[in-house]
Amino acid sequence: MGGFATGGVRLGDRQGREMKKTYKLTLEYDGTRYSGWQAQANARTVMGDLIGAAQEFFQAGVEVMGSGRTDAGVHAAAQVAHLRVAAREVHPPQRIMAELNKRLPYDIAVLEVHEAAASFHARRDAVARVYTYQIATRKTAFSKKYVWWVKEPLDVGRMREAAAKLSGRHDFACFRAEDPSKGESTIGSGECGRGGTGWNDRVSD
Repeated sequence: MGGFATGGVRLGDRQGREMKKTYKLTLEYDGTRYSGWQAQANARTVMGDLIGAAQEFFQAGVEVMGSGRTDAGVHAAAQVAHLRVAAREVHPPQRIMAELNKRLPYDIAVLEVHEAAASFHARRDAVARVYTYQIATRKTAFSKKYVWWVKEPLDVGRMREAAAKLSGRHDFACFRAEDPSKGESTIGSGECGRGGTGWNDRVSD
């Protein structure tokens, strides 16, 4: 979900009483209506809406970058991002959170805002990411957007056996676009467990 966008005031400038500040944000969002996290010129994205809300509040250009990217229709329960801004007025984190939430749509919520060191970088400083894949074994009216309804019987033993094989260091290059700068990925754990109406697979890296 990484990337950045700036507008208005260049962050390196000190004009008048402007102060350059960096904040760590934690967000949750329902990605159904969005073309993923990353800002795009011709599509609505979570990062794009966050940038718009922040620029409206601070009345200044901002830089935003997430700890990772989500694809179109994918949701997040605790997406971390950094926000850098050079503004004339410094606001407390609670005020920033309240003002951003007032300006963001109903399906994006800022859960936490903390002032961070100037060097903080949401993507480079991330130490782990957790992905959850939910399977429902029955039709569910309230969770339809968040689960995959599998009508056939599930072999839980084999699912757990397969999930265990994900732990360790693996080369997943064939599952992404070619990028010579990226090497192997390390998955810390792969878990499969039963929930109320189906199964949850959690993959951590």
